[in-house]
Amino acid sequence: MNNIIEILNKYYGYKSFRKGQEEIINNIINGNDVLAIMPTGGGKSICYQVPAIAMDGLTIVISPLISLMKDQVDSLNSLGIDSAYINSSLSNIEIQEVYFRLNTGDIKILYVAPERLEGVEFLNIIKSLKVSQIAVDEAHCVSQWGHDFRSSYKRIYNFIEALPKRPVVTAFTATATKEVREDILESLKLRDAKIFISGFDRENLKITIERGISKNIYILDYIEENKGESGLIYCSTRKEVDKLCDLLKANGINALSYHAGLSDMERKKNQEDFIYDKVDVMIATNAFGMGIDKPNIRYVIHYNMPKNIEGYYQEIGRAGRDGEKSECILLFSPGDVQTQKYIIETGTTNPFRKRNELEKLQSMIDLVYSNGCYKKYILNYFGEEREEDCNNCSNCLFDGELIDKTIDAQKVISCVYRMKRPFGIGVIVEVLRGSKNKKLIEQGLDKLTTYGIVKDYTKDELKDFINTLISHGYINYGGEFPVVTPNKNSLKVVKGEEKVYFKEARKVKKITTDNDLFGLLRGLRMYLAGEEGIPPYMVFGDNTLKEMSTRMPLTKGQLLDISGVGEKKVEKYGEKFIEKIKEYVDEKNIQVDFKFENDIKLPKGTEKKKRRTTEKEKSYEISIRMLREGKSLKEVSEERGSTIGTISTHIQTFLGEGKNIDFNISFEGLFTDEEEKEILEAGEKVGFSKLTPIKEIVNKNISYDKIKLVILKRSLE
Repeated sequence: MNNIIEILNKYYGYKSFRKGQEEIINNIINGNDVLAIMPTGGGKSICYQVPAIAMDGLTIVISPLISLMKDQVDSLNSLGIDSAYINSSLSNIEIQEVYFRLNTGDIKILYVAPERLEGVEFLNIIKSLKVSQIAVDEAHCVSQWGHDFRSSYKRIYNFIEALPKRPVVTAFTATATKEVREDILESLKLRDAKIFISGFDRENLKITIERGISKNIYILDYIEENKGESGLIYCSTRKEVDKLCDLLKANGINALSYHAGLSDMERKKNQEDFIYDKVDVMIATNAFGMGIDKPNIRYVIHYNMPKNIEGYYQEIGRAGRDGEKSECILLFSPGDVQTQKYIIETGTTNPFRKRNELEKLQSMIDLVYSNGCYKKYILNYFGEEREEDCNNCSNCLFDGELIDKTIDAQKVISCVYRMKRPFGIGVIVEVLRGSKNKKLIEQGLDKLTTYGIVKDYTKDELKDFINTLISHGYINYGGEFPVVTPNKNSLKVVKGEEKVYFKEARKVKKITTDNDLFGLLRGLRMYLAGEEGIPPYMVFGDNTLKEMSTRMPLTKGQLLDISGVGEKKVEKYGEKFIEKIKEYVDEKNIQVDFKFENDIKLPKGTEKKKRRTTEKEKSYEISIRMLREGKSLKEVSEERGSTIGTISTHIQTFLGEGKNIDFNISFEGLFTDEEEKEILEAGEKVGFSKLTPIKEIVNKNISYDKIKLVILKRSLE
């Protein structure tokens, strides 16, 4: 099978490639070495897997990530692509079994750890085989300037040179500055490599940075608001992981932890429970997540600031890998800077690497303090010039009020001045709140004029307020034993020359809202995955279920028109999902609009079927009557408790009976002018008879319902 679109559709269930993938794949198949820098979740694996299927011979994927190997191999085998992995998690007997399968030609894609390449037995076996491609994943690991350097990656070239015939060599990474890219080309000695730098922007990810707030309260509120969603919370230390995990459990939240202090067995079990959707929240150090291919993580929260932008962007990239809306939240406090400096100072002996890491830390600090678009800052950091704002980060989207906190700030800063010598935040809080602490009184701090002048804050609230003053640069905080000191901005505030305004706290919001059918399909997915002992996303991803829940396919042909549904998946799961959708359609008395690319006819026996109704009027007639009365589509949808898609179907049913719309229909608030223009332009290119071709070329955030509505509006004009 040489047609790469056929391969994509047959095995993966997609009808078109993402931006940049097709050109990369064609270059590999044509024998060109490739270096591809693509964001986490941007579809790197398909770029070397599709050529592996298309080309004659074995593809070896080099990866440092044991969890990724198992994940990828399980997924590939479930799609009918013969794959295996070799790493330290296998016994000698299991490794010999893989060697046997290699010799008999039963493996198309083999994942290996870089250390395995140095084994004599492994090299001798591979020398006897036809190797079509060597794909180096996480290629930034070859670079001393990369954020995750591994010495074993430096020796990959020796393995390539030892092969009797050099295969195509490809390298993939999510985060690479110019210096790192040059290191990859040099270390792997890529020949006339084609370099592809996909846009680093993940448009479905919203970036939020919160400063000077109560982290624990925020997290509890956020998880409560987003119950049932899968989330990942990163902490800097094991101690913080355990404390936060205990807090969540004490508040009835089913959370698990992951860090190096746990046993291998416990880490493995916790990781699998998270991947298999048995638990919603994972709290972990950055040891977790490398290579985890779980596509439905809806939010990633950083409890502490990471030490560099590369690591931060890679970690938030674990959210929304299925393309659905997801949120990335960084909860910052000034102590995070001291923690990261300590980790760098104590964990890095090489003076050049230490200087490099401290410079990277400063870039991360600058991001946190930035008043501009966060995404623009990050993209510019990676060398992708971006002029326009993203309109999808907390700086771009801030619409709350600025609250005048000048008087409270003057009280705090005056206290810092009057204490004569530097103290930590805790002592300042005690003085301002009028604590009777014996040590404080012995030092005469109760005699200060600022003693007890701030009593309308709780202890935690006052700590947060002082941290916010620090993060906004009104006072300094630092030193070997961190203390608070005044700066030039402090004096301006005390003298009244500068006002202090803080943003009001943002109320946490739900990330997504889903219909009832999506919940039913997710329950069915969970059941089927449990029967097979596989992660639920290996049955179908969230984005696929969401499309099913809005388009409601009722035949296998229609199901094949859903993105992410391939032939093997239809054969395996099709009947069960169609049955569940049919039950829902009948129960809710929904008339489905059967406009699918692969199956335009109604399923046999349904053309004349009368839908049950408890009303004298047919369901679509009620919607038409309400629209005729002057109500907008949105109002009808809300009053009837139906989706917009259902109401638009009612209109099409009405028109299908040969009746005319002799009244105005308001589409207000259902799509923007820009979205309408983009959909119409796409329709002019590929036609308006089918939804899927339009969906595949418009912005990912434009839903099928919006496309349907724009086409409906066009037909009525």
